[in-house]
Amino acid sequence: MTSTLVETEDRREYRETRRRGLAVDLGTTLATVLAALVIGFLVILATGKDPVRAYEALLTGPLERSFRVGRWLEDATTLTLLGLSVAIPFRARQISLGAESQLYAGALAAATVAIFLPLPSVAAVVVPLVAAAAAGAGMGFVPGAMKARLGANEIVATLMLNAIVVRVYDYLVNGPLKQPGSTAVHSERIQPDSALTPLTDWLGIPFGRANIGLGLMLLTAVALWLLLTRTPLGYRIRMTGANPDFAEYGGIRVPRAIEWSFVIGGAVAGLAGAHLVQGVYGRLEPGLAGSLAFEGIVVALLARNNPLVVVIAGLFYSYLRAGGDIMEQQTDVGTEIVVVIQAVIVLLVTAQALPDLLKRRITRRQVARKQGARKQVGAR
Repeated sequence: MTSTLVETEDRREYRETRRRGLAVDLGTTLATVLAALVIGFLVILATGKDPVRAYEALLTGPLERSFRVGRWLEDATTLTLLGLSVAIPFRARQISLGAESQLYAGALAAATVAIFLPLPSVAAVVVPLVAAAAAGAGMGFVPGAMKARLGANEIVATLMLNAIVVRVYDYLVNGPLKQPGSTAVHSERIQPDSALTPLTDWLGIPFGRANIGLGLMLLTAVALWLLLTRTPLGYRIRMTGANPDFAEYGGIRVPRAIEWSFVIGGAVAGLAGAHLVQGVYGRLEPGLAGSLAFEGIVVALLARNNPLVVVIAGLFYSYLRAGGDIMEQQTDVGTEIVVVIQAVIVLLVTAQALPDLLKRRITRRQVARKQGARKQVGAR
């Protein structure tokens, strides 16, 4: 009876710890965003320009027209998927910078299937997505295996792989995959059945190129959260990131957990590439992702690698990008202020003192409460 009560109390404490950890991550993200906005406001004020008018355009502009909302959601879908892709290796304490190569590999795979392979209507959408995830996973496996089995530095491995894959992508788009007879550099368009359905078709509101990839992104975030918190593989990834020596001592195969973190992250980045091909451009374009791959790292850091919080961070970060363009159009303040806000976010995110202090205090309170509960059970 006593052991059952203690076990029940342990489970309750574990659930409370998880909820509080999510609250700390979300609170830290919101506080970081607010501080960055305040600093950006002061920077505009110091330049002698009108910060109120600039912030009005920055913070309300993306919501003023439906096509602006669509542009925001389109950007947020890709950026959030990229944030999720790097959050998984980060949870295993692996600094993966390979989202760019994984995205381009996924885009190539999705486009190849969607252009050249005739498929029934539903399969025409699903198969390119699966191909993109597999290609991205393959690009993730390479640096993951190099780190886990050969002890290679994952930063160098992922950066060099980025250079290789992007050059191969450029060669294919400018050569074998270039649309015949076209003076512009791009591939042929994908088959109509392979396109992700635009939100406009479902909602009847002109949302531009925003599409059902938004729902795919949300499902991916939930799936990754469940993976990390409710599965043995997620436990192994988290323990590897928390303390690899302890994980090894506890019987966890750390190299295998590292490999899986890279593979899963690569698959998600591959989906981001498929979204760009099937939902945004409808074909392969030069410079398909721009700087999104590296901005996904900022999103993951801002969310403290929590998949659910990554969604919020990705939506906010994309909102800033959309609002910055509108601010530049409507005021005399350039998009440089958005870069300032982004830089401040990075600086604040890398300062771990506040969240670590909060977590230490929460842990001490939980330990004290747990000890008190066990004393009461023992007294009975």
